Amino acid sequence: MRSSTRHQLKTDEFRETTVTTLNWAVENQPKLVAAAVVAAIILAVVIGGYAYVNYRNQQARGTLAAAIDKYNAPIRPAGQPAVPGEPSYASAVDRAKAANAEFTEIANKYSFTESGRIARYFEGITLRDMGNTAAAEKQLSEVASGWDKSMAGLAKLALAGLYVDTNQTAKAIDMYKQLIDHPASSVGKWTPQFELADLYTANNQPQDARKLYEQLQKESPTTPIGQMATQKLQALGPAAAAQPTQQ
Repeated sequence: MRSSTRHQLKTDEFRETTVTTLNWAVENQPKLVAAAVVAAIILAVVIGGYAYVNYRNQQARGTLAAAIDKYNAPIRPAGQPAVPGEPSYASAVDRAKAANAEFTEIANKYSFTESGRIARYFEGITLRDMGNTAAAEKQLSEVASGWDKSMAGLAKLALAGLYVDTNQTAKAIDMYKQLIDHPASSVGKWTPQFELADLYTANNQPQDARKLYEQLQKESPTTPIGQMATQKLQALGPAAAAQPTQQ
């Protein structure tokens, strides 16, 4: 076949394809326009939603910072009066009550923002400080099961501590193990390792504690974490390895 003939065939084929495509576009123009409009609306909603959430988060940050400052206010020594203009509290319970009211309000008002999720976590922490362990466990459990993995990690660590304080040792061990197996960006793996090892020691399970300290020592031999693990091992003493592990 001559070159000119092949070229003509390719030109005709391209022309036919182009015409067919244009005809389809003309026939389906209403559908194409509708699809474009829908896509534009979705994009606008996403952008607008993000902007709104970001705006609300900015609103919440100042209020959240003030609530955290209140939660960090000093506790006055017994019998010492408050100094005007200097926030302080007579007890940790009083301070927790004051901060809890603000954290709860922020969490409810800005629930879908980062600041709202942080406030929800602190709501659980202050409930614990107030001695309302049942409400604290419920609140922290909700945060721990949420999609925000960073806050979930902090909530799980707080829950484990709550379980330790309320003598729910099995639950505490399980929570620490969850954090060790699936560490969160907000909670380094070594934190639940140390906490669990200390719990094993307090629960007269030195062999289990020793395994964790040795693991920490092996993983971070030249860091402060490894040095702390070495000190913990020395505190256990050589006799700990011979003691049976309690179930």
